[in-house]
Amino acid sequence: MVKYLHMPSKKIARVALFEGKRIRRQWDEENEKWWFSVVDVIEALSDSVNPRDYWYKMKIRVKDEDGLELSTLCRQLKLESADGKKYITDCADTEGIFRIIQSIPSSKAEPFKLWLARVGYERVEETQDPEKTINRALRAYRNLGRSDDWINQRIKNQDFCSERWFVMSLRGVFDEAISYQYEIASPR
Repeated sequence: MVKYLHMPSKKIARVALFEGKRIRRQWDEENEKWWFSVVDVIEALSDSVNPRDYWYKMKIRVKDEDGLELSTLCRQLKLESADGKKYITDCADTEGIFRIIQSIPSSKAEPFKLWLARVGYERVEETQDPEKTINRALRAYRNLGRSDDWINQRIKNQDFCSERWFVMSLRGVFDEAISYQYEIASPR
């Protein structure tokens, strides 16, 4: 009997760094594009004490000046916050972020555009050559101070979990588990 079921998501959340500032982002596998937290981008570019308030006022200003509602460029996604909980956050894809940063007077805008282009290019490269993803992960673990033994064990564990998931899905285990969970939740 399977009590807990973990299915891989088609959306992968990650944090990227731009000049030491956290930019939360989420990869949408289905549409093959990144969605970036607008508030994080604003914080990185404006150095605002209250980036949420800056975003709110910026939407009003741009609507009054240009007639464009910046919210139409966004999707609300649940992203993990600093407190570890997930909250609904305005996010924009690369094209939307480019439009939004045009409205932020900042000397950091150009370096941010280059960073954004590099982030997208790296993902395209990783899709074409998955080994680049592995090498990037190895560099990241080493930068975090992880030992080679720890890294090796982590990779083996990931490989084992992926293989187990594949075999169980071939055997229909998850269909049975979902059916079982539905039976428990359904009124009789």
